[in-house]
Amino acid sequence: MDDLETRELRYFVAVAEELHFGRAAVRLGMAQPPLSRAIRLLERRLGVRLLDRDRRGVALTDAGRVLLREARAALDAVAAAARRTRRAGEPKRPLVLVTKAGASHELLQRLLDTLASEPGAAPVEVLLCEVGEQAGLLRGGRADVALMHRPFDDLAGFDTEDLCVEGQIALLPAGHPLASREQLTLADVRDVPDLPIARWPRLDGSYPDGPGPEVRTQSQLAQLVALGKTLLVIPASSRAWQWPDHVAVPVVDAPDVTTVIAWPPNSHSPAIASLVRAAAGLRGTALPAPAG
Repeated sequence: MDDLETRELRYFVAVAEELHFGRAAVRLGMAQPPLSRAIRLLERRLGVRLLDRDRRGVALTDAGRVLLREARAALDAVAAAARRTRRAGEPKRPLVLVTKAGASHELLQRLLDTLASEPGAAPVEVLLCEVGEQAGLLRGGRADVALMHRPFDDLAGFDTEDLCVEGQIALLPAGHPLASREQLTLADVRDVPDLPIARWPRLDGSYPDGPGPEVRTQSQLAQLVALGKTLLVIPASSRAWQWPDHVAVPVVDAPDVTTVIAWPPNSHSPAIASLVRAAAGLRGTALPAPAG
């Protein structure tokens, strides 16, 4: 029988993440013997060994690594289903729109103004997040719609509408020689010895190789740019959070960035449909040109 219970998946994920039955039992608030029996039963039902156990400890097998990945996704999906169900039962609740802090500011303001002028439109709560977090919040049921950016954000599995296309700028410390240029190329900003490009974490949390500082938040990044420690190339509209110590210079050969509105697939929510229509009505809205 291939059916798996969420209880079994929670048990397995705890053991797989702790790699220790005692710690996993404490984390789950249960005794260790029934946890060990549950994992052995799960292995028998699946017909594979999930964990290697010896005197040195516990290690995941290849099958165990696959189940860990799939179990996390399944538990996230179950939790998201519960959140969406509870939210659907609150007819007067606001829609939650998630976007990167500082990104697409002009477009977001116009969208909110449009919705505010429409009689009967659902109220919108804006959830600001860090780079790359929209997809998880949308998949997890913590947000209803998201403003995201192709090719940077993870759009897999979402329904989307393209809203606008824009170029990119280099955000530089005001005193740097490159800040006096009217425009730059990607070659100009790559491998600048005294100003390496900042590195954002990948989806798995690891960082790409390179000399630039590792950053996780835009506030970290903004301060590092102001201190002359790094530069970055971002969509032109994201310079809404530019500090007085920063200068924005167009990067003429950087790939265009498309702002999209994204929502869970197969949505039947009239409120989400209304918000998407309002956003689509702003398609092609001119964005302000970057300035120094």
